[in-house]
Amino acid sequence: MSERMKKRPIKSGVEVKIDGNYYRVPKTKMKPLLSLIEGYKVEEEAEGSLVPWRKVAKENLGAFTEQGVALQGARLKAGFSQVELAKKLGIAQYNLSKMENGKRPIGKEMARRLGKALKMDYRLFL
Repeated sequence: MSERMKKRPIKSGVEVKIDGNYYRVPKTKMKPLLSLIEGYKVEEEAEGSLVPWRKVAKENLGAFTEQGVALQGARLKAGFSQVELAKKLGIAQYNLSKMENGKRPIGKEMARRLGKALKMDYRLFL
């Protein structure tokens, strides 16, 4: 004898496929689900194409400066911690942190040193 279910199975609704799994969603829940999914919509990119960093970091651009977000992204891409990069540049770690958070400007000379240390074009940090 089968056990009684806590909720009745959904007989009507919409089948949704997510990552190869099918789900039956009640019609009353479909509108909120669609609005949630629309918020995460990604434009189709050609495979292997590059995505601009501003598109990836758009949430952070409101809170931080463009140069700070670029610096943090370049540092992480190169595999450096703040301490390691600061030692390589000959500055204190807290100064690097302030640059990433937009609380300290990145001057032209510092941008050149960052570009050399991270093997990137220094103009990205200006």
